[in-house]
Amino acid sequence: MELVQTAMTQLGVEEQPRGSNDGPKVRQYLQAVGINFPAAWCMAFVYWCAQRAAEETGGANPLLKTGGVLRQWNERQALRVSVPQPGDVFIMDFGKGLGHAGIVERVDGDKLLTIEGNTNASGGREGYAVCRRVRSAKLCKGFLRVGL
Repeated sequence: MELVQTAMTQLGVEEQPRGSNDGPKVRQYLQAVGINFPAAWCMAFVYWCAQRAAEETGGANPLLKTGGVLRQWNERQALRVSVPQPGDVFIMDFGKGLGHAGIVERVDGDKLLTIEGNTNASGGREGYAVCRRVRSAKLCKGFLRVGL
């Protein structure tokens, strides 16, 4: 589960300044998907982690190079699974094109222990840090199995 290990190395990364969608590491995540300006970065974080994990394992990153959560979901249908496991990417859909994504670290029934970018202690989808969160699997649109 190289993807989870890679995500764990990023725990505690914060925007600089908070609330700016910017900072040295955040910029790296965004640039990994071709975004060169401050923007929501949860999916860029997931892609960046998957790219690093792929490089470590000699595998391929199956994710679409995008910062768009729902675009990732819509265009990677072959990766979709309904029952999550560690290393999967969770997708949330809040309507009106707004989504949130992160990496499943552990599954405990309906509870998912996750590692997410662009969140915070209250679990917002527009936070300022890479954090561990607890999410309900029932609140997710679904999961992408990246196999890294």
